[in-house]
Amino acid sequence: MTSQFTIVELGEAALRRVAEPVTAIDAPDFQQQLDALIQFVQQRGGMGIAAPQVGIAQRFFIMSSHPNERYPYAPEMPITCVINPQILWHSAETDKDWEGCLSVPGLRALVPRYQQISVRYWLRDGTLIEADYDGFIARLFQHELDHLDGKVFVDRVESSLDMMTESSWYKLLRSTAKET
Repeated sequence: MTSQFTIVELGEAALRRVAEPVTAIDAPDFQQQLDALIQFVQQRGGMGIAAPQVGIAQRFFIMSSHPNERYPYAPEMPITCVINPQILWHSAETDKDWEGCLSVPGLRALVPRYQQISVRYWLRDGTLIEADYDGFIARLFQHELDHLDGKVFVDRVESSLDMMTESSWYKLLRSTAKET
């Protein structure tokens, strides 16, 4: 199965809409959308993707953390379908770290995010999950959840000095890797 999705980019109205809750997790067409979105994020090498990024106005996203060129220190986690997510609690402490997004190509930015979060969501089989995430996975969850609320990472940047082109960011990443 080849996915027919295209990425909705910054400037397109669909990226700024608040998504609607998923009402029928077990519906065959919804399950097929999940399969197609998993395949799509794998093809694109993304850490995750939210339904609004491909024009689906529903509250679900895929988390797919793994080390790669952009995030060499990302932890391995199984591909997870996150449906109707909520943050139940977050730490007062935040960290800034680099983020990018398939919907905002060519740009990276230092984005403040909560260090720790407690969340609730449903899996594709209808299982209710309550979990605590920290570090990179907490950042990934918050990034994708923002998409469901019509937000993108640049909305959270504190200063334009915290942004750079992706090519400059890759140079910085390579120079940092050589120093360690």
